[in-house]
Amino acid sequence: MQIKTFSDLIEWTRSLHSSMATCMTHCASRHSDERAKMLLEYLASHETEMEKMVSAFARDANPKAARTYVYDYIPHHPITTHLVCDDHYAKLDSGAISTEVFDFHEQIISLYQSLVGKAEIHEAAELVQSLLDMEENETKRLVRQVERMDDL
Repeated sequence: MQIKTFSDLIEWTRSLHSSMATCMTHCASRHSDERAKMLLEYLASHETEMEKMVSAFARDANPKAARTYVYDYIPHHPITTHLVCDDHYAKLDSGAISTEVFDFHEQIISLYQSLVGKAEIHEAAELVQSLLDMEENETKRLVRQVERMDDL
C-alpha cells in the first residue's frame, strides 16, 4: 500500500495489526508447543483489539489532519516484519515470538515518533501523537501481560 496521507497511514497500520492477528491465529493452531500456542492466541487477540482501536482513529480523525500529505516524511517500506503467513510463528518458540512481536510494535512507535515532529499542521501532529500514545500504551500493556505469562 502506498501511503500518501495520514488517512492512508492509519489504514496501513490497521491492516498491519489485522494481518498479524490473522497470521498468529493461523499459526497457533499449528504450533506443537502448548505455551507458544497460548502466547500466539493471546497476541492474536491483542492485535485484533489494536486493529479496532486504529479503526476508531480512522472514523474519528479530524478530516483536515486525515487528508494531510505524509509521503515525503516516511520511507517507502517503513516496517519490516514477517507479514507473509507461511507458518512462520509456528516454527518459533515463545521467546522468539515475543521478541518479533515487540520489535514490530517498536517499529510502529519509532515511525510515529518521527512523524510527530514533522507534521506541518497542528491537527496532524495531534493525530499522530494520539496514535503514538495508543501504540506505546498498548505495547507496554502487551509486554506486561506476556511477562505475566512467563511468571506462570
